[in-house]
Amino acid sequence: MAAELGHVTVVFAGQSESWAKWIDHQIRSAGRATTLLRWNPLRRPPTPEALTDLLSAPGRILLVIDDWYERLGHGRFEAWADVLRQVLPAHGDRIAAVSITAQPMPDAVIALAPVELRGLRPEVARSRVLECAGIPAPGTLVALARGPRFPDDPPEVMGQVPRRNRRFIGRTELLEKVYMSFSAAGRDGAAVALLGPGGFGKTQLALEYVHRFAGDYDIVWWVNAAQRVTSRQQFADLAHPLGVPEAGDLSATIKAVRRELDRTARPWLLVLDGAAGDPERLLDIVPEGRGHVLVTTHKSEWGAHAETITVPAFERRESVTFVRRRAERLTEEQAERLADAVEDMPLLLDQMAGWLEQSPTASVDDYIRDVGEGRPDRFGVLPSGPHPRFEVAWAKLVNTLRESYEPAWQLLNLLVCFSPDVVPVRLLQTSRRGDLPPVLAELVAEPSSWNSALRKLSEITSMRIEYEQSPRLDTQTVGTLRMHRLFHRFVRSIQSPTDAAAYAKAARRVLVSADPRDSSSAGNWARYAELIPHLGPSGALEAPEDDVRELVLNCVEYLRMRGEYEDGWWLSRQVVEHWRAAYGDTDRSVLVAVHQLANMLRRLGRYAEAEEVGREILGRLGRAGDIRPIELIRAKDGLGGTLMALGRYAEARALFEEAATSAAAELGGEKVPRTLTIRSNLAVAIGLQGHYAESLARHRRIFEARLELLGGKDAATLNSALNCAWMLRLLGQYREALAIQGHNSRVHSQVLDRNHSQTVHAEHNLALCARRVGDVQFAHAMMRGVREKLLRRRGPLHPETLMVSCDYAMLLRDLECTEEARDLAEATALHYAAQLGERHPYAIGARDNVATIMRDLGEHRVALEMSRQAARQMRRAVGKDHPWAIGCAKNEVAALAAAGETDEAAALGRAAADRSARVLGDAHVLTISLRTGLALDLAELGQREESEALHQDAVTRLTSLLGPDHPHTHHILERHRPYWDFEPQPI
Repeated sequence: MAAELGHVTVVFAGQSESWAKWIDHQIRSAGRATTLLRWNPLRRPPTPEALTDLLSAPGRILLVIDDWYERLGHGRFEAWADVLRQVLPAHGDRIAAVSITAQPMPDAVIALAPVELRGLRPEVARSRVLECAGIPAPGTLVALARGPRFPDDPPEVMGQVPRRNRRFIGRTELLEKVYMSFSAAGRDGAAVALLGPGGFGKTQLALEYVHRFAGDYDIVWWVNAAQRVTSRQQFADLAHPLGVPEAGDLSATIKAVRRELDRTARPWLLVLDGAAGDPERLLDIVPEGRGHVLVTTHKSEWGAHAETITVPAFERRESVTFVRRRAERLTEEQAERLADAVEDMPLLLDQMAGWLEQSPTASVDDYIRDVGEGRPDRFGVLPSGPHPRFEVAWAKLVNTLRESYEPAWQLLNLLVCFSPDVVPVRLLQTSRRGDLPPVLAELVAEPSSWNSALRKLSEITSMRIEYEQSPRLDTQTVGTLRMHRLFHRFVRSIQSPTDAAAYAKAARRVLVSADPRDSSSAGNWARYAELIPHLGPSGALEAPEDDVRELVLNCVEYLRMRGEYEDGWWLSRQVVEHWRAAYGDTDRSVLVAVHQLANMLRRLGRYAEAEEVGREILGRLGRAGDIRPIELIRAKDGLGGTLMALGRYAEARALFEEAATSAAAELGGEKVPRTLTIRSNLAVAIGLQGHYAESLARHRRIFEARLELLGGKDAATLNSALNCAWMLRLLGQYREALAIQGHNSRVHSQVLDRNHSQTVHAEHNLALCARRVGDVQFAHAMMRGVREKLLRRRGPLHPETLMVSCDYAMLLRDLECTEEARDLAEATALHYAAQLGERHPYAIGARDNVATIMRDLGEHRVALEMSRQAARQMRRAVGKDHPWAIGCAKNEVAALAAAGETDEAAALGRAAADRSARVLGDAHVLTISLRTGLALDLAELGQREESEALHQDAVTRLTSLLGPDHPHTHHILERHRPYWDFEPQPI
């Protein structure tokens, strides 16, 4: 009997799970056995037997009272109240109750004398729970931080979650399925997709899960996933609450947030609401850690990435209960017929019941008959979909607005010209007075009228509204409004062409007013992410207004600035198609959009497509008569960049030279940033041709001009310093290059942050400089960090990642990690060939690196064949006098010597050394090392005198260049065979 008295059964309705678990934990921590018992008053019949079953457990009963009684219709609640009055007196000595609701309680519930827990400190709430459970106050305090969090305390991080829907009802089994699916995963991560057609309540189910089980999580984050741009920005917004540094590149921030969620021990929940596109478009914001991901979607493809739970229409009893609570004048029989008319669809039930509640004189029977007949044409609407009965309900709803609430009707017509997922109410409030139709301008000007109109819309149409602090007055105002896509589509379909055009134009004016007009500033990025989803619904992509087109181009530039190249490609392609047809090939906006399209394709590594776009626009401009010179300059500059990436350096140089000459004549010379940018591109192309000294001289002049014009900490100035250090390193002036690059890298980190693309390039060059001066361990740590950044941000196949991977493989070889170096070098060579073609210089050079490593592994014949092929292909690709061709020849010499073909090695080595001296000079490290190799081959052939003279000259020159303690100097003194490794250059 003592054991029975010590036992406590905690009885709760399903929506109180977090509270029940906390209460249960407190009782168990006090040393008592417990049982958690969930009950559903909607499912159980309101009979004494149903309640007696709950009270049959041994020991004490602790009832957790929430607002379950609000979820019952009047008749059903009275039945339960009667049961409570009959049964509870007989068990009063064993029953206690705690209340966790702020709602007024009916008399039948008050009779339980529940102890209030909300609003208390956790330690006080615990004391009251133990008292109710009949447990003496413990002599020692319990650490409340252990175990479940006190449910009245919100999660440490809870962002962008809509407020709880107080009308939510039923769905108990579905909520339990979601909860059990997550629970079954244990400490492993889990993903659940709520799957079903629109209007079936998937979002409301997810929202109820969040609010009901928020106590289980330390981090809860809600993302509107209908639009990829918005969803990625909202996911990245989690960086600040998590303490993750934000990067200029959106992908880098997203990956940093994912990494934090993957490794944190704190339980988290991520909701992706309304995932309308292919799952692959969102998988980069789905962490793989030990948290939970809840998706709402109509796309069955999510079944490959998450456990799917189908969300059906309401069960009939849920429909009846919901409708009668929403519109109290309905009888049970009328609620049954209404539910039948719309097939228990939650969205329609909510809207129909809302209309009936707002239309107290309307005949319920006539309304149900009209909906059941499904004749929308009787109400001025042509049938346009598979569910004409739904259209009847919507037609009556909008007719009511039109006839009785004209301002709200006009407002609805404007709102459907924005994206439905989160209608930008704040933008309307801050728009210019002349942007809106007069009636709506007056409405916005008066906050009380504005909020009243929005509330009326919400009541009649079941649109969800969220309140926030007013930007103008110290009051609460509607901040966001959520419209269902089905209803949004219906209202747009019934607008007259004249009304649709007028309201769309007003919507575009609102968006233009909200344009910060500076997409380069990080402070404006969230605003652009907010604006982009509304470009399509407002007609901005086809609009003729100049300021609207400027807005669209600013949005495209934002996507480029944030590294969102895939979305930038899609948007720029859309506007090019629309604008070119409307305004011609040489319109300024069309040309800027085409330039951005080619830019996005280049950034995505789609060089052949970028070349096609670039050549097409250059041809169109060449055939046009009256064009601005800057357009031709921009087109040549853009195509030149694409040709550089394709390895066609002479063509690129010719275009840059033409563009630079035109820019100097049309725009001005050293004092014009645009001209300096084109000249910088020309200098890069010259460097890619192997003319390092000429390239360095040009970069130095550009650096000095930028320093005077822009200052030392401008990004363009820093880039010029980076280019100078890069060329100095390629010229063999390693110590000077390191001195410049060390300072340059530090300033990059201070000015642009550690994750900016240009900072990563600076760190990459610093690692290369450190390697060349012999600090291999520092170079390894730096290069590895750079590569890890790029892998997280860009993935393994991005051109920037491949460039660094190529260099890292050869650094691993220096550290004698030969197998790892081989694997990485082979993978990089394969990826370069797949992306750029087998004959691209980067693919050839990467294969030559593999040959060098194969020689280290003793596979001399395979290495020789690979080296011969690489040398032959590189001569064809860039010419025999290019340093890359000479470097490949050097490796072919080494392969010949390793294979025992010394005569051929000596002959080829002598020719390569002479060519290097002519191209790069006698003092260049490549010339010196070629002569060192020749000395080894001549010694092998017995030509001791010439061999020794070459060796001594090489040692003298190398000591002067690198110093006596440099590893390369020691290498030569010890008469080791020198090698060359290919380094791709940034474009």
